[in-house]
Amino acid sequence: MTIKDAKEQIKNAMLAYFTKDEFGNYVIPIERQRPVFMIGPPGIGKTAIMQQIARELDIGLVSYSMTHHTRQSALGLPFITKDEFDGVEYSITEYTMSEIIAAVYKVRKETGHREGILFLDEVNCISETLAPSMLQFLQYKIFGTHQLPRGWIVVTAGNPPEYNKSVRDYDIVTWDRLKRIEVIPDYDAWREYALKKGIHGSITTFLEMKKNFFYHVETTVERRSFVTARGWEDLSEMIKLYEAHGIPVDNKLISQYLQDTQIAREFSVYYDLYNKYRSDYRAEEILAGRATDDSKRSIRFARFDERRALLGVLIDTVNADMQGCVERDIGILETLRILKEVKTELVTEDKDYVGVLHGSAEAERKALQAGEKSNSLDDDMRYAYNFAIRFIEQVLGELNRTVPSGSAEAFGMIKVSYDATVAEHKQSVADVKTKLTNLFAFVEEVFENGQEMLILVTEMTVRYYCAKFISKFGCEEYFTHNRDLLFFERKQELLSEISELEL
Repeated sequence: MTIKDAKEQIKNAMLAYFTKDEFGNYVIPIERQRPVFMIGPPGIGKTAIMQQIARELDIGLVSYSMTHHTRQSALGLPFITKDEFDGVEYSITEYTMSEIIAAVYKVRKETGHREGILFLDEVNCISETLAPSMLQFLQYKIFGTHQLPRGWIVVTAGNPPEYNKSVRDYDIVTWDRLKRIEVIPDYDAWREYALKKGIHGSITTFLEMKKNFFYHVETTVERRSFVTARGWEDLSEMIKLYEAHGIPVDNKLISQYLQDTQIAREFSVYYDLYNKYRSDYRAEEILAGRATDDSKRSIRFARFDERRALLGVLIDTVNADMQGCVERDIGILETLRILKEVKTELVTEDKDYVGVLHGSAEAERKALQAGEKSNSLDDDMRYAYNFAIRFIEQVLGELNRTVPSGSAEAFGMIKVSYDATVAEHKQSVADVKTKLTNLFAFVEEVFENGQEMLILVTEMTVRYYCAKFISKFGCEEYFTHNRDLLFFERKQELLSEISELEL
């Protein structure tokens, strides 16, 4: 199955395992909760989907790679204690708490999550000395003398033996204690994740045309060549950083992540073309509504792959702008929530604004840290917390220079800063909507009834931040060309929500 299918299977298993009876006991006892075992090629996103499941179910997550563990770190260290049986004192061997089990208890304590997932990766590569203890753990959830807390589910993962020489083959007894899920690489399943993650447009448009290059492993006498989903994602991050610093992206960089000579070379050529189209056709001028007649004529008669690449450039550009607007919107709403609490404390109780604001910032930091430790934060909420913290710190800096501690003027100045932030946000939204209008007008004029309009509308629908932006702030051109998607029509309160961001 695909990684997307695997995610649904695991999520459903978690929901079943978390089910309780009328007395608050888990319907399936911990001993009979079969751990999930995902087996599939490396770098296809097994760890990423565990983080997604933890966020969606609002549960904790502790991850470990078992190749790094010895028998002592997994089970704990032995020590001698004494006990008495039938009047006779005996020396007994016990164990300190396993590092793995201790990590689960620590996350429970620090985040408050009483339920969660213990994810053990590369579990079929453990040492021979650890194997018997691992078999016991898979059935009874006990390492040494310490049991995994109830409410925490075990999910394991590993690679097939053809990808890893250290893999140990399980016998029937072991397999009979696991829920086995075999995962295969699939570009269409990964693309949904890639679009939300903001994978560089040159990669997604390239793989649209070369899907067979998404995941490739080939072993020859001379060497092993491979390209994985992890490789594409890591390359995307480096391309963005290189571009931000003005460093050329060339085949030397690309081949460090795409370890197949042909694929690296072909993508390197495409990346240069991608940038050439962005420059030659002046994507920013198109989005500003200033495309020249010569430019329109050139793209109208260009090859399909060239038109597709330019469309990808345009969509990626507005998608990045829409992502910024969506993230700022979430950050502003989080800041608004905090400032309403601050207002109540300052106005009704006449407290010292410095202490109140510092307390609010510290509460946000703790929420951010708890989310990070439990792996329950998505990128939007991580941004929102950081946005609110930065706003409070900036306001504190301004107030410390101009307003005495405890002054009645403090909240008025806070409101001025907040209103300025909202006004700037509204202008950004308006600018993006203008770009969208120009983009649809360009595609409509240049490509008329071609499939490019279908591609544009489809991309706007499936891209996470495009869909979020349009559903909240609207885009009449989108709805005009996509009457069938009625679920995207906004309710009246969403039309006015941005204008209601008044403190």
